[in-house]
Amino acid sequence: MPTEPDAHRLGEPGRRVPDRTSTGVLGSGSTGTDPGDRSLGDLISEVTQDLSTLLRQEVELAKAEAAQTAKNAGKGAGMLSGAAYAAGMVLLFLSIALWWALGNLMGYGWSALVVAVVWVAVAGVLALMGKKEVQQAPGMDRTTDSLKKIPHALQGHEEKNR
Repeated sequence: MPTEPDAHRLGEPGRRVPDRTSTGVLGSGSTGTDPGDRSLGDLISEVTQDLSTLLRQEVELAKAEAAQTAKNAGKGAGMLSGAAYAAGMVLLFLSIALWWALGNLMGYGWSALVVAVVWVAVAGVLALMGKKEVQQAPGMDRTTDSLKKIPHALQGHEEKNR
């Protein structure tokens, strides 16, 4: 059996894959054998093996996509956390400065209330924008598309997958 070319990217160096027949279909490696000369048990065994291989490959694809997505999201989340902390410190000191400046004009109690109302408005806008962004997050498109093709392949209608 040959080694799968992309096995190193999936974390499985040297992983073995089934041979392909001359028609390009996964099979037991018996090239040139007429399907009419083989027993029903052999054909069912080959179909079962091919289905098992297909499902394993789909699971591997989903794992690889999920791992890459999680890795990128983790890096981004860490960087955003650091930026958010720094921005929070800046906003804290700017809020104190605004409270102090307004306190000289209208009293410290009222100026604290004005600063709090401004921050409630900012929090509301950011929450709505964040909710919208989360709802637009992409999923695992290749895995979803590939899994949608399995029922047609099992029914022998591969032309519907194109």
